[in-house]
Amino acid sequence: MATHSSQKRYPPELRERAVRMVFKTIEDNGGERFGVITRVARQLGVGTESLRTWVRQAEVDQGRRDGVTTEERRRMTQLERENRELRRANEILKAAAAFFGAELDRRPSK
Repeated sequence: MATHSSQKRYPPELRERAVRMVFKTIEDNGGERFGVITRVARQLGVGTESLRTWVRQAEVDQGRRDGVTTEERRRMTQLERENRELRRANEILKAAAAFFGAELDRRPSK
C-alpha cells in the first residue's frame, strides 16, 4: 500500500497531538479557526498543509465534515487489492482453460 510522504515523515502520535491541539485551540477561541493551523504547525515544526490535511481527515472521521473516512479508505484499498488479485487469477484460469481446450481439440477422435 502506498503511503503519503507525510505519513513517513511524522509519527502518528505527533499527528494526533497536532490535531488535538488545533481542535482545543479552536474551542478555546470560541470557534475561531483563522490562523490556528498555521500557529500550531509552527509550534510543532510540522508542515502547515500537512496539518491542514490531518485536521480535515479528523473532521471527516468524526463526522464533522463530508468525505471518505480513514476506515472506508482503508477498506476500499483492501477491496481494490483483492479485486486485482482475483482478476489476475481469473486471467490465469482463462489462459489455462484455453490451453487445455486446445489440447483436447488436437486429440484424435476414436
